Amino acid sequence: MDGESTAPRRRGAERTRELLDVILALAEESGYKGMTIEAVARRAGVGKHTIYRRWSSIAELLLDALSHVWVSDLDYRSDGPVREDLREQFLRSSRALSTPPIGPVYRAVIAEAQSDPAVRDALYNRFLVTVEQRTLERVQRAQRTGELDAEADLQFAAEMLSGTLYYRALLTPRPVDDAAIDGLLDMFMAAYATEP
Repeated sequence: MDGESTAPRRRGAERTRELLDVILALAEESGYKGMTIEAVARRAGVGKHTIYRRWSSIAELLLDALSHVWVSDLDYRSDGPVREDLREQFLRSSRALSTPPIGPVYRAVIAEAQSDPAVRDALYNRFLVTVEQRTLERVQRAQRTGELDAEADLQFAAEMLSGTLYYRALLTPRPVDDAAIDGLLDMFMAAYATEP
């Protein structure tokens, strides 16, 4: 018996949310090494087949767990001066990337992506494209209102803004703190702002 028969039956969406919460708890407690289908099934009190019905791999489970908690953190939440909006969003995202539950899950997905092109593509298409696109939309809006150079192509700038923080957070021992974010934004504004 896999323990599932003694648990009360739950509807699909509720059960899926419970399983995603389990992966987040495991990530917080034991990091990447604790995130296996077996560990999730054991913690949730279900059989492995229950997990595999919803996700074919730990990578898919991790991506859904990331979606479960992170999507709202990718939004820009105000429409103030562009530098202030970028700063607020980058501080919020950097805190999410450096603390549980998002930090350990994101690192686990990054680890899986190094050896699995499908996971890399899914990570890019489900998250990184969104990060780049929302940043691009925010700086283009500032361009339309006259805060940023009207002639500038901001596509690469949006990628640079986002990529720098992810690089620092995931691949270096240096913090993504106020000083790092302010330094990045100072360079961006010096290159593109219409007023000093």
